Amino acid sequence: MEQEWITGGGSTAAGMVIDGMSDVRRAPGARLRAVAEGPFALAVVGDCPVTEQDLRAGLRAVRAGLWNRLTGWPGSYWVIAGSGRQRFVCGDLAGLRGIFYTSRGRATAWATEARLLGRPTVPDLPWLAARLAAGEHHWPHRTPYEEIRLVPGGFGLLLTPGAPPQLVDVRCIEPVDELREGADRFGQALTDAVRHRVRAARGVVGADLSGGLDSSAAVVLAADAGTVHAVTYTDGYTSGEDMAFAARVAEHTGIAHTVAAGGDGQLPFGFPSGQPAGAEPVLEAVNYAMDACYLQPVRSLPLHLTGHGGDVVLDASGSCWVRLLQDGRRREAHRQVVAFARLRNTAPGPYWKALKQAADLGRSGSLKRAAETLERGPVTLEAAAPGWSWCRLGAGASWLTGHGRHQVAAFLRQAAGDRQTEDADEFDQWAALRAVGASARGWAPYSHALGVNPVYPYLDNQVVRAAFAVPALARRGLVAYKPLLRAALPQLPDWLTSRRSKGSFTAQRIAGLARHRNRLDTLIASSPLVDSGLIDPATVRTALARAARGQSAMMIADLHHLIVTCSWLTGRKPAPETAC
Repeated sequence: MEQEWITGGGSTAAGMVIDGMSDVRRAPGARLRAVAEGPFALAVVGDCPVTEQDLRAGLRAVRAGLWNRLTGWPGSYWVIAGSGRQRFVCGDLAGLRGIFYTSRGRATAWATEARLLGRPTVPDLPWLAARLAAGEHHWPHRTPYEEIRLVPGGFGLLLTPGAPPQLVDVRCIEPVDELREGADRFGQALTDAVRHRVRAARGVVGADLSGGLDSSAAVVLAADAGTVHAVTYTDGYTSGEDMAFAARVAEHTGIAHTVAAGGDGQLPFGFPSGQPAGAEPVLEAVNYAMDACYLQPVRSLPLHLTGHGGDVVLDASGSCWVRLLQDGRRREAHRQVVAFARLRNTAPGPYWKALKQAADLGRSGSLKRAAETLERGPVTLEAAAPGWSWCRLGAGASWLTGHGRHQVAAFLRQAAGDRQTEDADEFDQWAALRAVGASARGWAPYSHALGVNPVYPYLDNQVVRAAFAVPALARRGLVAYKPLLRAALPQLPDWLTSRRSKGSFTAQRIAGLARHRNRLDTLIASSPLVDSGLIDPATVRTALARAARGQSAMMIADLHHLIVTCSWLTGRKPAPETAC
């Protein structure tokens, strides 16, 4: 599978010049459409069915400096435009097509991969600790590397000689009032995102089929457009309900369907021999053995459809009720929260209290309070409070040393002063979108090694815009699960869209932690995070032991995060296992 990249602005990477842009280089195999007229030039690189007529129309926007009008085509791609002295470069809304940049003398070098910027890629250890303790969404412009920045999803980078780099908002969401009003547009956007790729493949395409709503809907749409070979992973820990739904979807669509049965060798955290190193720490790295097992039957097909990102665009979090409180709609918020909690046999009181606190503190206040908590002393791990929060200090915060707490608190105070939206639902949906985009971006080296070409229709710009045009409150169903999908694609079978449950890989992660516990303990203890005095290995060792025995499920997510970070930092698989 060809890998695509672009560089410019003084980057030292070699490659092919794009016509009309002598300072821009691209990978020889990159898919490119470009036009130029005098000093004005426009290029689209990636998976996009744009025509020359579309590009010619786009040149008018380039001449007028209307940069946000250059991201409305279908697909997943980068845009590079030039108008004399200015250069504009942009990825997608999710950040799957990332843009990294750094100062290079008086110029700004940019590239689609950090390694192409021509400067040392030195890990930013304090920020990695902050990311572990408080989540990455507070710093959308930061990367795991010192002195290298990321253009946040939803923004483009405008470069003018003699001026600092400028971020340009390209989100362009056109809100609607109700779900029904936006459902048809979303359904058409998602259908087009799947259909154009399947038809362009001119052959059999691969697809994930977990049995969940997101991958199942994508498979149904793909089967209407071409020939699909779906793959499903199962093992002794997999939900039987997921497997039953996957089999039923395959039967309903008449597609080829291969079920791969994994064993102990495919459990998470194994880091098998031959696993590639990623450019960024990514949670999916721990599942490489599982991925190699179930993706083998669809290796080398033209593309592989996934449902990745569906949770973000089809659903919303409790932040939508915080937004109601922020807007003064207290009675409506209380009614919905009580109904939601009771339908799930949860006490509404603590849930309501947490949401009120989030609304009262706001984003900046919540970050400052988290910083104060860290500055007071060691964080005690307690049961997670129910309800949505701007900043939740989890198990990772309890593993910080005094030095680590000081460093993370400083990052949180800096983030509290950054310019970001204070509207809870908007903040949360963009944070979640950028997280899944970063996950997909980070998985690219692994998919390349496995011989699959993943595509993410739920992350296409027009799909995201259509989904986010629908209020988060309307996407957050009280009774129905992901009501936007059912309204947008009424042709989906009722037995599928009426499903309310969702599979979980928690059991696999516990089993993987138990199987590889000693190797993981060695990996963490020898990590630069420990060597630099940011993380206390003794507290992590205790947490790992408890999680491996299934005694503390609340630690598993943060352990997962820490392990992939340590593995990425060391650039090697864990040391050979020793007996317990």
